[in-house]
Amino acid sequence: MRILLTGSSGMVGQNILEHKSASEHEFLAPLRSELDLLDRLKIESYLEDVSPDFVIHAAGRVGGIRANIASPAEFLVENLNMALNLFESAHATGVLRLINLASSCMYPRFATNPLREEMLLSGELEPTNEGYALAKIVATRHCSYLSQSGRDVCYKTLIPCNLFGRHDNFDAISGHMIPAVINRMSVAKKKNMDSIEAWGDGTARREFMLASDLADFVFYALSNFDDLPLVMNVGVGQDHSIADYYRAIASTIGFEGALKFDSTKPVGMQRKLLDISEQKKLGWKPAKSLQEGLKEAYHYFNQRKTF
Repeated sequence: MRILLTGSSGMVGQNILEHKSASEHEFLAPLRSELDLLDRLKIESYLEDVSPDFVIHAAGRVGGIRANIASPAEFLVENLNMALNLFESAHATGVLRLINLASSCMYPRFATNPLREEMLLSGELEPTNEGYALAKIVATRHCSYLSQSGRDVCYKTLIPCNLFGRHDNFDAISGHMIPAVINRMSVAKKKNMDSIEAWGDGTARREFMLASDLADFVFYALSNFDDLPLVMNVGVGQDHSIADYYRAIASTIGFEGALKFDSTKPVGMQRKLLDISEQKKLGWKPAKSLQEGLKEAYHYFNQRKTF
């Protein structure tokens, strides 16, 4: 197939392009300078020129809890406009198949875990990333509405758990937890520091999956598209406490200092574990364990020499 991949320079996009099955398709992977998703007229013109068989939407403004708290309006407006422009343009130019990559932060902050797809819009959102979550919710609903419009249009949404791995943002401030902690602990080890600070009390729980495993599922979805529901969770089916992740990263890096938790700092939702019943029905599961993934991410970080 000829596939348009947005966000090709991001973590998910690059893992998709690196996947062993990528060579089986013709990927169009324009950079933002070549295709600005905030300009609908340019998107329509581009789609008319290239006529893709399929669109995978992996582009977006992303960041960790600090970045989301600092810029909620930007996370809302940019992500919402990119999605709506792309989906409307795809629909207008006759693209019949599309995969939208969403986020588990769309789920209500007090929902019972594991989080099932039907729980979306059943309660208030987590304030620390509400802007981003709202954009992803609207985009998901937009896909569902367009799929009900006839003309054999089918736009489906995948909701992955938290991701990490190759091509991640390892910045200590703007990165998500695992890459940011890998950076900070690496610096702490290099400087022989005796401790490192962690936000919260360490009890909040998260589910993390390698971005390369999500990429593997994307190709599975391409081959089994008709079997997928309109909205579907993708995860590992197991979560760990933030303290456990810090300890696992410390073990991977060889950092022997203490962990100092600051309970005055925000941590977001207390727990985010996805229900992967639909995924299990399809018979797919991630290939790598958390320990294997952390070693891979740390190796990639060291190759980049970012500290």
